[in-house]
Amino acid sequence: MISSFSLLAGRGTRGKGVDNKKMKNPNRPVIAIDIGGTKIMTALFDAAGKLIGRDVFPTLAANGFEDVIERIAQNVQGLLQRNSLEPAQVGAITIAAAGGIDTGRGVVVTPSPHLPDWKEVPLAAMFKSRFGVDTYVLNDASAAALGEHRYGIGRGVKHLVLLTLGTGIGGGIIIDGELYLGAAGGAGELGHMTIEAHGPRCGCGNTGCLEMLVSGSAIERNTIEHLHNGEASTLVDKVKTGNNIVSVPDIVAAARSGDKLAQDVMARAAFYLGVGFVNIINIFNPELIVYGGGMAELGDILVGPGKKMALEIPFSLNARAVRIVQAQLGNEAGIYGAAAFGRDMHLRRTR
Repeated sequence: MISSFSLLAGRGTRGKGVDNKKMKNPNRPVIAIDIGGTKIMTALFDAAGKLIGRDVFPTLAANGFEDVIERIAQNVQGLLQRNSLEPAQVGAITIAAAGGIDTGRGVVVTPSPHLPDWKEVPLAAMFKSRFGVDTYVLNDASAAALGEHRYGIGRGVKHLVLLTLGTGIGGGIIIDGELYLGAAGGAGELGHMTIEAHGPRCGCGNTGCLEMLVSGSAIERNTIEHLHNGEASTLVDKVKTGNNIVSVPDIVAAARSGDKLAQDVMARAAFYLGVGFVNIINIFNPELIVYGGGMAELGDILVGPGKKMALEIPFSLNARAVRIVQAQLGNEAGIYGAAAFGRDMHLRRTR
């Protein structure tokens, strides 16, 4: 880790000779970075929160985190140069990343499946060392929740919970109009609440997590298990070759064509999603549950049945108060949320 830290230290422009009065200026642009498993988005937002420049480039996570971080840093430098800015004119850098994030220290503590070697990576220290700018790190789903709250479907809502439905499942929580991060920055791991006490063991060490029952990976794994047990399905040829590759689109298409095995798998996932919604409603009593991610479009076969179940089961008071809606910002929610977080932190430091 010392070598990776020195990779960034002492390089780039730090913006020398800035007086204290200028450093206290609250009206400064911010940089937002969203590190995904396949692509990275960097963006520059002006002091009013308006997007003024953005880049997207591949993550190439297999090259290792040092390579990824160096390419991000180079991209940020280019973004600044194209907009005629020095780092000292920037109020904050905020990085949204998958995995377990210690927001207080700005460290990626535990890796995600998409960023497998990102363990104890001090992202905030790395970028502050390079650019001389206050840098913050938060979980990508928490950033997405803040993005939807400030810029998307959740504007004007005080209590919101976001659930991302994809290869895995993540979450973010807004309470009283503020992003809730918990004691160490780890709040919102909704994909790891126990839904089935004797369910499959999750990589997090828990059993029966929502992620292990509802995510895209869970749906594919469940289907393959049924096929290996010899159950009849139009999908059986997918495993006869030994590749064991059955995608969510394959399963959904089969279910919509009347394949009973596929229908049962999707109904099971929808049921557990409904249980997850019920837990969120009864624990947080939100005005809005926002669902996004790669499987958000599966309304009629996954989200729809889960919503119906959730709104029929919880305490009537909580159920009457909530709406369950699809996210509005799509893949850009994280970058907008990261920008909002950086802007908030900069304003607090300049008061």
